Amino acid sequence: MGLTIASNVSALNAQNNLNRSTDMLNKSIERLSTGFKINRGADGPAALVISEKQRAQITGLQTAIENSEKASSVIQTAEGALSEISSILIKMRSLALESSNTGASDANALAANQAEISNALDTIDRISRDTQFGTKNLLDGSAGVSGSASDADVTFIKGTNNTSTGSYAVNVTTVAQRAAVTAGATTTTTAADEVLTINGVNITINAGSTKAAVVTRINEFTDQTGVFAEEVPGIRLRTTAFGGDAEITVVSDTASATTSSGFGTTLTTTSGVNIAGTINSLAATGQGNVLTSTEGASKGTMVRIGEDTTSVTTMTQTVTGAQGNANVQNDGLQFQIGPNRNQATNIAINNASSDSLGTAQSGNVFNSLAEISVTSYNNAQDALEVIDAAINEISTSRGSLGAFQSNTLESLTSSMRSTLENTVAAESIVRETDFAEEIARFTSNQILVQTGTRVLSSATQTTQSILALLG
Repeated sequence: MGLTIASNVSALNAQNNLNRSTDMLNKSIERLSTGFKINRGADGPAALVISEKQRAQITGLQTAIENSEKASSVIQTAEGALSEISSILIKMRSLALESSNTGASDANALAANQAEISNALDTIDRISRDTQFGTKNLLDGSAGVSGSASDADVTFIKGTNNTSTGSYAVNVTTVAQRAAVTAGATTTTTAADEVLTINGVNITINAGSTKAAVVTRINEFTDQTGVFAEEVPGIRLRTTAFGGDAEITVVSDTASATTSSGFGTTLTTTSGVNIAGTINSLAATGQGNVLTSTEGASKGTMVRIGEDTTSVTTMTQTVTGAQGNANVQNDGLQFQIGPNRNQATNIAINNASSDSLGTAQSGNVFNSLAEISVTSYNNAQDALEVIDAAINEISTSRGSLGAFQSNTLESLTSSMRSTLENTVAAESIVRETDFAEEIARFTSNQILVQTGTRVLSSATQTTQSILALLG
């Protein structure tokens, strides 16, 4: 090749190689300083796409693990409160057993046990109402199946995990009735002392008692007899409870007359009637004044029908006919426990209030735990059945929560931790710098830059040899 001045091809070649080596050195410095071999799309388009997706998955897994841990805390809070309710119920069961021992317990002892049970019921309701995680209630039904009624005569009690969200028509076809007995004679003033026996409880009525005084005296024993007295205009006895298990037996030691209580010396026995009706146009089971749906979307819906207050005559029965709708909402707790869309689970926590526990036990005078009384042998026996049912419900709820925490939350969390470990390892291989390899490359590029600089310096001086030819 000839000697030229205008073009120094050797210098250009040296310069290009130096620029290439410098670029490679700068990339090595960037990879070493950032710790990543993929810093921009140009560093590896396919690797960048894979890495970004893995990064999103890693962040999602970390958040899902945190969500699962928070969910476990929620479940533990609810289960701890239910454990306390269970302890209270066991104590109440002991009191009911003690009260059943009427041969050794007088009226004062029974009243004391009833007072303690009433206090325990208040505590259960307080726990149910006040148990929260943050500001979210857990045991008042709002974290499970809750509902309301459009008619004032209907009270929504509870639903189950089988109950679907919806609005269900309530219709009463057979009214629930209280047991009721009306005296054969209208009392004016009692002429002599009288012993009136109602449901096995002896009530002494003093001579000279007016009709109003007789009614007041009978009602002093309502907690023991389960019977309420009223003027209609004669004296009428009616049970506080509705249904076929509500019963009145009454007999007096004094013949029926205007100068006595009017009930006479012949034993009178009567029972109430269980309600019948439909929920969502499907036949529902009736116990007392409670209707329970057993099929369809409304299955598990339980409502209480109120008494007919139209007149004194109708107060022994519930309202009848169409009673509006029971509006049910399944608000079970939703937990996002996976890194992707729709990877969620839910659990419903049933209402733990006393009015929702031990409901509608067949053959029982009490419709729920809230109604129990232990002021007589029969009441204490019925209370035992209701308390046992409540203990079973609470235990079942605790078991469901425990299974959910162990089998769903904790198992999935363990699985996600393993997935996170493997995903981080895979993303590291794709994106992060291998320092051993990169340092070797950096050293090589550094030597090439230094060498290239010297070569370029030499190449720029080759044209000076032309001066020697001119001299």
